[in-house]
Amino acid sequence: MTAINFETCTGWALIHEGGYVNHSKDPGGATNKGVIQRTYDGYRDRMGKPRQSVRNITMAEVMDIYKSQYWDLINGDDLPAGLDYAMYDFSINSGVSRAVKFLQEILGVKVDGIMGNGTLGAIQRRNDISGLIQELCLKRWNWMKRLSTFSTFGKGWTRRVMGDIVDGVQFKVVPQTLADGT
Repeated sequence: MTAINFETCTGWALIHEGGYVNHSKDPGGATNKGVIQRTYDGYRDRMGKPRQSVRNITMAEVMDIYKSQYWDLINGDDLPAGLDYAMYDFSINSGVSRAVKFLQEILGVKVDGIMGNGTLGAIQRRNDISGLIQELCLKRWNWMKRLSTFSTFGKGWTRRVMGDIVDGVQFKVVPQTLADGT
C-alpha cells in the first residue's frame, strides 16, 4: 500500500523528536532523534559495535532502528496512508505494543499488541480510514493527558498528536529533511 512512505513518515516524526535531550522528567533518559540510550546500546551491541553516547548516533543508525523496531513491527508498508504515520509516530513515542493495542481496541479485534492478519484485515474492512486515524489520535491524546509527565511534555505531545491547531492556537512546524544528514 504505502511502501514508499517510510522515509516521509520518518521525516515527519523527526520534526517532533528533535535532537539530543536528557530531561530529568523523561523516563527514557538521554535521547537523540527519538532514540533512547538503552535502545541505542542494544542496537550497538547487536551490530557488534562498542557502546557510545546516543548523542553520537548517526542518521543511518536512526533510520535502521526506526525501520526495524517500529515501522516493520507495525507493518507500515501494509497500512493505508495516514494511518501508517499515526501508528508509526505512536509507536516511536509510546511503544509498538501500546500503539497496536489502542488500534485493536478501536477496531474491535483481539487485543494482543501484535499487528497481525486479524488487525490488518479489520483495517482493510474499515471504510473510513480518516475517521479511524482521528479516533486513534484522540484516544492517544486522552491517554497522554492522564500521564504524570503531561504537565511537562503535554504542549509538545498535543501538537504532535492533534496537529497544527489545538484550542484555537496555531502551530507552525517546519519539516526536517533527511538529506541534510542531521
